[in-house]
Amino acid sequence: MKTVTVALGARSYPIHIGDNLLAECAPLLADTLPRQVLIVSNATVAPLYLERARAALAALDRRIDSLIIQDGERYKTLDTFAEIITYLLQKKHDRRCALLALGGGVVGDLTGFAAACYQRGVDYAQLPTTLLAQVDSAVGGKTAVNHALGKNMIGAFHQPRAVIADTAVLATLPEREFRAGLAEVIKYGCIRDAAFFAWLEKNMAPLKRREPAALAYAVERSCVNKAEVVAADEKESGARALLNLGHTFGHAIETALGYRDWLHGEAVAAGICMAADLSARRGMLAADGYERIVALLRAAELPLAPPPRVTAERLREGMAVDKKIRDGALRLVLLRAPGRAALSDDFTEEELMRTLRAFAGGARPQEAAGARSQKAAGARKAASDA
Repeated sequence: MKTVTVALGARSYPIHIGDNLLAECAPLLADTLPRQVLIVSNATVAPLYLERARAALAALDRRIDSLIIQDGERYKTLDTFAEIITYLLQKKHDRRCALLALGGGVVGDLTGFAAACYQRGVDYAQLPTTLLAQVDSAVGGKTAVNHALGKNMIGAFHQPRAVIADTAVLATLPEREFRAGLAEVIKYGCIRDAAFFAWLEKNMAPLKRREPAALAYAVERSCVNKAEVVAADEKESGARALLNLGHTFGHAIETALGYRDWLHGEAVAAGICMAADLSARRGMLAADGYERIVALLRAAELPLAPPPRVTAERLREGMAVDKKIRDGALRLVLLRAPGRAALSDDFTEEELMRTLRAFAGGARPQEAAGARSQKAAGARKAASDA
């Protein structure tokens, strides 16, 4: 087992990463769980792992209740949030209770938000069962539900007491879900860890095969990156915004699709491509960097563009509802190189729309777009120097 610490003073907590940790979670949670505990899971995960978790926790002699919610991003709503709160009240959980999120990102976000709000805040811990949740959404304390007009627009920062990432449970994860999680893994290499990006280029094949050593390293390295960023900027006043690479584009895709059909990681992958394209058009990202990013996403078998029915205009409308807008100006995470990102509003509306039109509405984005834009940027610089 490896342990990564999210260093937040009195709110610090461990991320435990290892094989078969779900069956051995009792000692890891002994100091965290009070007398009353509610496990929240979904209809897909519960048949696989709920009884295993309950059996492990039986050693702690706690009252363990469980609630199974519907599975899918479209159920990450205030209605499902209310379902959790109602259950807690019906079962007479007091303000010293704790919640456990057993599932992927939707379960974690809903459970964390319920914990943040119930009786003005109770403890919770994360037992993530998807790759995306283990490397990203279970860590950092962002909790939320969606609104029809925008993703994650209703929520709170509420840090868990612990995260237990059992890499063995990823063996039962459907292939598409696993690939979607790779988008968030690739994100860390893109924004701040060039060495990890290079490792992913060399090790994508064993990672896709879910070879234990490759998988454990990818989860650990992703969590280290996330923990360092969160410790430096817990509530996203600055550097933490870099973790949103591809997310403004991706959230707009998800909103346009009504939170159906595409997984979050798939939308983020297409969003990373669009962010890289705009970065190249601005002359920030060199052609070879652009091509490496696209090639890595392709190697992970992730989508590079939105579904054909999503138009550039619909994407732009969705991007207008974004938490990174300041004083009416949209800020995006753009790339200087694989491993170096920056938050920027230094782009024109015309440049943004060119990127959106190159990718949306069934367009087939040319991988040479980055090279062409880089040449254009070089020509502009040469003319300026002259």
